[in-house]
Amino acid sequence: MLSHGMKQTGSISLNHLQGVIFAILNPWVAIGILLLLAFFSTYMTALSWADLTYVLPATSLGYVLLALVARFLLREHVSPLRWLGIALITGGVGFIAGGPELTEHPKAAELDDQRAVAATSSPLLSKDASSRAPNGVRS
Repeated sequence: MLSHGMKQTGSISLNHLQGVIFAILNPWVAIGILLLLAFFSTYMTALSWADLTYVLPATSLGYVLLALVARFLLREHVSPLRWLGIALITGGVGFIAGGPELTEHPKAAELDDQRAVAATSSPLLSKDASSRAPNGVRS
């Protein structure tokens, strides 16, 4: 969408702010910018639950989809060298996809146990179960 919108807008220069604003207000460019924002929010979400070594190759499949869109929808020429690069990316993604999908996180119970041990190791942080006050302090 960004490519289509920028082809409609023509070349712009940062020295001419009016041209930049005109480009941003182009509906195709505006939709492209919104899609980029959606991509980055989903990318951050994916990074919160999986390793970069899994997420980055998975997002590389976007290169394949973009090349197909450029070739068949935008009627752009994609050279054989670029198709070879896309094939290498696809092969790499297939290789990486054979690994674990999710980052292994400690189980919630193990985290609770670790917190309990940390709380009882410091007399100022541990709580007396009957009074809910720190040890040594009476309510």
